[in-house]
Amino acid sequence: MNMLQTHDSLVAADGVGDAPVGVIHAIRPGMRDGLGELVGEAAARFAEQAGFAARHGQVQLLPGADGSIATALLGIAEEAEGCDPFVFGALPDSLPAGLWRVSAPEDVAAADIALGFCLGAYRMPAFGREATPAAPGARLVVGPEGVVASQMAACMNMARSLINTPPNLMGPDELAAAAQAALLPAGAEVSILRGDRLAHDFPTVLHVGMGSERAPCVVEASWQGSTATDAAPLISLVGKGVCFDTGGYDLKPPSSMLRMKKDMGGAAIMLALARLIMLRDLPVRLELRLGCVENSVSGHAMRPSDVVRTRAGLTVEIGNTDAEGRLVLCDLLHAACARQPDLLVDAATLTGAARVALGPDVPALFSNNAETGAAFVAAGLSCGDPLWQLPLWPGYRKWLRSPVADLNNISSKPMAGAITAALFLQNFVKTDVRWVHIDTYGWNDSARPGRPEGGESLGLRAAYEATLKIFNIQDAMHH
Repeated sequence: MNMLQTHDSLVAADGVGDAPVGVIHAIRPGMRDGLGELVGEAAARFAEQAGFAARHGQVQLLPGADGSIATALLGIAEEAEGCDPFVFGALPDSLPAGLWRVSAPEDVAAADIALGFCLGAYRMPAFGREATPAAPGARLVVGPEGVVASQMAACMNMARSLINTPPNLMGPDELAAAAQAALLPAGAEVSILRGDRLAHDFPTVLHVGMGSERAPCVVEASWQGSTATDAAPLISLVGKGVCFDTGGYDLKPPSSMLRMKKDMGGAAIMLALARLIMLRDLPVRLELRLGCVENSVSGHAMRPSDVVRTRAGLTVEIGNTDAEGRLVLCDLLHAACARQPDLLVDAATLTGAARVALGPDVPALFSNNAETGAAFVAAGLSCGDPLWQLPLWPGYRKWLRSPVADLNNISSKPMAGAITAALFLQNFVKTDVRWVHIDTYGWNDSARPGRPEGGESLGLRAAYEATLKIFNIQDAMHH
């Protein structure tokens, strides 16, 4: 199954020739009074009578004098509401087939327009059913920034497709194979650790995966940009790849298990971010570690009250088998810190508590470095991929104590679940390593412009933008 789709929904301006190109006017509610000057008074009256109010994502087609449609309107947010590339995702399904270009206010970045269009053109792969061939649809005419936007969208959509894949088709081996398929063509060195090597290097990953017939593995990859020296910044990415989470012996109720194919969302997002960094050939050194595992129930599965020794040497009592994600991550983080990265980022669909606090659209962010955390939050706001920082509150550390081990994998209190999970992970991060932990949802509960229902790569663009800012790297996607 090919997850590495390109975007033929974009057309370079120099490849259009003499073909007719329709125009989409991006209109803010406050711009409606001047609509007649843009499209003509007759077309403006038609739009008004048809109910066009420039609502966010509202598309209105306008007939020309000969009855054909060569002009359209798209409602977008006011400038004060900030960047929202997703709104342009309303266009692919709303426009007639043909070539189109967008005319937007000057503050709207051309790359955002192209990105949103590509994200709106995403189609979930056909799993086990006959795929209907897509009819030639609307295509967007873009400038050079469209190439960058297409790469960004392709990586985001790869993450979406990985998350959307049914769990019988996406086990630990399949996730590792998908990582190889994404990384090897981009020039990365990739190794997959299994068996005795996994038991030695990543004992907690193995402990989580013992209950499944589908054996766990860890993907380790490294890459260096073509202009990067050995002194270039080292960026280390870590992802939770729990391909399905039953909860183990602390079994989830059916309603909570329905979407657990998305529990490898952190790995999908970090893999997509790694691929984007490679495609953009950033002047950095890059490492990626993915814990690919299934949390299942069997006679071999981990039990509540087990005690496992981590790679770092700390012992952990299993207070709850459904708090397995932090066990997958802790060994990976410790391994990453051994290489002394300049920036360590992990992403995981880790806690329901983060969703209770911030809802599905805003991942929780934690950092042991104030400037780094602020850079991620600012980057997310600037590109319309928001993150919200929660504290690594030291007063809650004692909630993770165990009478039989160095740590318990769950808190003794029913509060602050996202914070205590992050505090657990912090035990495995060196104090002098800049670390960011993203607790993401990885899913759209319902369809919106540019955001179809299903897997989502929340936090990817924010992390990419923050990386550019922190290391002062110039790229065409930089806002």
